[in-house]
Amino acid sequence: MLIYNVELVIYFPKEGGFIEINVETKSEKLVLQAISMRATDLHVIPKRRSATIQARIDQRLFTLEEVPLNQSERLISHFKYLAGMDIGERRKPQNGSIHHYLPVNGNIHLRLSTLPSAYNEALAIRILPQNDANIYSNLSIFPNTLRNIYTLLTQPQGLILFAGPTGSGKTTLLYSLLKESQHQMKRQVITLEDPIEKRMESLLQIEINEPAGVTYLDGFKSILRHDPDVIMIGEIRDEATAHLAIRASLTGHLVLSTLHAKDTIGCLYRLLEFGLKFEDLKQTLLGIVSQRLCDITCQYCSGECSFYCMLRRKNRRMGIYETLYGDMLEETMAAIENKKDQLKHFPQLQDYQIRAMAMGFTPMQPFSIKKVSRYEKV
Repeated sequence: MLIYNVELVIYFPKEGGFIEINVETKSEKLVLQAISMRATDLHVIPKRRSATIQARIDQRLFTLEEVPLNQSERLISHFKYLAGMDIGERRKPQNGSIHHYLPVNGNIHLRLSTLPSAYNEALAIRILPQNDANIYSNLSIFPNTLRNIYTLLTQPQGLILFAGPTGSGKTTLLYSLLKESQHQMKRQVITLEDPIEKRMESLLQIEINEPAGVTYLDGFKSILRHDPDVIMIGEIRDEATAHLAIRASLTGHLVLSTLHAKDTIGCLYRLLEFGLKFEDLKQTLLGIVSQRLCDITCQYCSGECSFYCMLRRKNRRMGIYETLYGDMLEETMAAIENKKDQLKHFPQLQDYQIRAMAMGFTPMQPFSIKKVSRYEKV
């Protein structure tokens, strides 16, 4: 039997010759560079004769380097191999993941996605540090909103929803709440996630795997036998998951989940689109939290913070939270049920943004402060 030890090597041109670099070394250096910058994503974007490697830092894309197209192909193939993806398939999108351990940073979870483009495959890597400990009390610019959210967490049963677009900090807040619920209130916490974004040894986490027959419904039936106090459903994506969240909260459990919506009232309308009834929402829904991440005013730069200054700062972003709960939630649902055009006004994300800018916590940003008619006072 012949055994071939093949080592993939890429060559970077320089004056007078080429620099020989092992693809394993190059890929690891890219990941380490992105982690050191506290980047959330790493992108390899192909062009006609080259590929651009970019990192997303605080919702802004920064170009790290430009490499020849054939070298980017080898890098992408190496990442696909590590993630257990089909290296020979380049015509279809693929997803995979890598669990990596670094001596300094600890466990790192990389979520990979490839996409065929006009020139070659594009690669996106979501970087999820597993040992990143976020203290719940340090997440928001305004601590009062966090105290309101914590009050909802003390309830024995019901449904709490967290709304916001991708990258708004929903997952960070959710894991911080689960940790607080377990440590402070001594509760049994079980999660249903697709996929698991942050592995925590103190939680009982179940990953949804539909090809293997592990769906949200099957997982929910199984976890009820493990006596949970708090159930976290990763995301409400469709009508079946929405009804499952309602069902779980009606069985006497505290249920936490996320939903993609612009604000708290938009979250209510999305639940109605999923076919939920007002009677079920009135019995189960404890509150809705909508959130955004805001850039903290840089003490060194005036205006937009420069790239190198961003890397030097430890705290660059904090959250603002819009909460709808209690009497205001009941009045809002009643107004929507009765099809009223105008709803009572309550502190919204835009109000917190204006307050944060007025107090100097965040840089000034030009945006419209005109209220939508349904938020006006009646």
